[in-house]
Amino acid sequence: MTNDDLQRLENATDGLAAYEYIANHIDQLDGPAIQKVTDLLMRADLNGQFCVSAARYLTAIDPVAYAEPIDRLVKGAIERDRERRYIGDLLESLWGKDYKEHASELTANDDNFRRIYKRVFPDRL
Repeated sequence: MTNDDLQRLENATDGLAAYEYIANHIDQLDGPAIQKVTDLLMRADLNGQFCVSAARYLTAIDPVAYAEPIDRLVKGAIERDRERRYIGDLLESLWGKDYKEHASELTANDDNFRRIYKRVFPDRL
């Protein structure tokens, strides 16, 4: 990541620039770099849209290698998406198409899943 890239991302007013940087430079983002870009994305994304998109993207690329930034992005999305416009997309993307069949187990074992499921389906818990 160049200093110009870093400056541009630090001055961004929404999470789009950081999300695009992740998508376009994923093969160049090692541990510290992905953490820095994740921090910048979370700072700029006020409604959770880009946190959700980045979490879904990183999950599709490598959910094990990116487990820590994915977790942080999901938590950030939960905090920011008060109107539940984006977090519902995480359910299938992160926990599979059959997440509803395993909702009880997932709710008991995964705090992020529980928090999202409770918000998206408040009458089912």
